[in-house]
Amino acid sequence: MDRTQVVLSAGAIRRQEEFTRRIAALHRQRAHPPLAMVDTYGCQQNVADSQRIMGMLRDMGCGFTQEPGQADVIVINTCAIRENAEKKVFGVVGQLVHVKEKNPEAVICLCGCMAQQEIVAEKIRRSYRHVDLVFGPQALWKFPELLYGVYTEKRRVFSTGDEYGTIAEGLPVVRESGVKAWVSIMYGCNNFCSYCIVPYVRGRERSREAADILAEVRQLAEAGYREITLLGQNVNSYGKDLDRPMDFADLLREIDKIPGEYLIRFMTSHPKDAGEKLFETMAACSHTARQLHLPVQSGSSRVLKAMNRGYTREQYLEKVRLARQAMPDIVLTSDIIIGFPGETEAEAMETVSLIEEVRYDALFTFIYSPRPGTPAAKLPDPASRAEKQRWFDKLLDSQNRISAQLHQSYVGKTLRVLADGESGDGLWPLSGRTHGGRLVHLKGGRELVGRYADVKITGSNTWALFGEAL
Repeated sequence: MDRTQVVLSAGAIRRQEEFTRRIAALHRQRAHPPLAMVDTYGCQQNVADSQRIMGMLRDMGCGFTQEPGQADVIVINTCAIRENAEKKVFGVVGQLVHVKEKNPEAVICLCGCMAQQEIVAEKIRRSYRHVDLVFGPQALWKFPELLYGVYTEKRRVFSTGDEYGTIAEGLPVVRESGVKAWVSIMYGCNNFCSYCIVPYVRGRERSREAADILAEVRQLAEAGYREITLLGQNVNSYGKDLDRPMDFADLLREIDKIPGEYLIRFMTSHPKDAGEKLFETMAACSHTARQLHLPVQSGSSRVLKAMNRGYTREQYLEKVRLARQAMPDIVLTSDIIIGFPGETEAEAMETVSLIEEVRYDALFTFIYSPRPGTPAAKLPDPASRAEKQRWFDKLLDSQNRISAQLHQSYVGKTLRVLADGESGDGLWPLSGRTHGGRLVHLKGGRELVGRYADVKITGSNTWALFGEAL
């Protein structure tokens, strides 16, 4: 890709800063400072996007609220990965008509992956006329200009065209925690898995310059952030579009040189691009978590080919072997789709046998959800919903048993845990994560929040560990 088209110029960013100043001036004319609400659905990339939207709103003079009835600007940042997520968003947006009735001056915005789909944008245009601004992920950087158009021209604004994907450096950000931070290292996807809408709504892969990523991580480490997660639709593709050759393993090594008490996690890691160099680099880097989320999606080579995943069952298992060879203590998690169009019960059971062989610490599991506009949505799908549910239940039974066994093996051990928040549970008042990303409910004072502690693990269940800070 042409980097001069991908990376926005300083002039383009300054133009948006000027619109931000104009909106701030309009806001100062109000009797009370405006409040904004940003409601986020979907993946961590959406969370990172929302934090930049919040940064822009803050610079416009907005405070923040979680109550729609109090908000003057409402931003719904959406996910298009599954049908249930879309239905939930339409329900939430539908309810906002009552906010608009009570406060006609409130501005309601819909953004994110759903908004980039033409069919969704048209539905909003026709049936949700109380929504004022609709924009996709590629247009996020010009949110100030779009909002200014709503304010000054008193019209609805839609920015959902097939825009060239860009990288906008220097956008303001509001991080909602002083403990954990998200750092996007790249945007878009080139994989075109046959079931996935993401490449169509987030555009082609484009990597941030390493110097910009390193500067952001260094700033976060110096500010005391303890856990920094690198984000991309496929972080293993990082660097392929850069003028100066650098792959994801090289980037990890450079980040690891930054001093500080912090841990680096990353997601998502596509199996076809994960290899021995990455695993050996993870093992060698003291700041990199011994955790790997490696989505397999299916245990059947035929289904994997139909999904356009780019590897076979055997190739995937070899990657797992190499990862465990480099890091015997690695915590492995994955994504699974059950009921892909044309999948048979025997093929679904191949997936169950794969998780029995790999023994993941945890899984994110889904029954296939057709996404209009993807190749898989056009495939014959003879299996009934009831059949798919039965296969799904077998998968869950196996994984829950494995997770419970693996978690039980931690009992009696002392683990390094980052206490990342309060739980609201009187018995286990704090929550935290192990080096491998396992959830821990623990006893200890609130002064531990944001700190690493040695925790004696005293109990476990299928989903979490329980312990006491020493």
